[in-house]
Amino acid sequence: QAQLVESGGGLVQAGGSLRLSCAASVSGRTFDSYSMAWFRQAPGKERDFAAAVVWGGATYYADSVKGRFTISRDNTKNTVYLQMNNMTPDDTAVYYCAADARILYSKNQNQWDYWGQGTQVTVSS
Repeated sequence: QAQLVESGGGLVQAGGSLRLSCAASVSGRTFDSYSMAWFRQAPGKERDFAAAVVWGGATYYADSVKGRFTISRDNTKNTVYLQMNNMTPDDTAVYYCAADARILYSKNQNQWDYWGQGTQVTVSS
């Protein structure tokens, strides 16, 4: 079982940066056995994969964020981060943290078992 709480969202100007955090409370297995991911959902659109960091530390990114976003994890703090740089209005969305201990990673949101409540990120032009 995992409970996820995101923080760090807000309003930023185009070209700016934000860092999102996702704190996990886990039971039954340790945090480092979970793959973690960030998805995002823009208004009127489906929830899309943004980035993932798997239990072994490898990272994966959507093409739309590659080179601008960096996902990382601190297993001592049970926390995963998403550093977002050079942001554009297209990055405006609710950002969700996801966790799963069964898969390595997937771009399909239906493959992830645990979700946070989401945090709003708005990028102004």
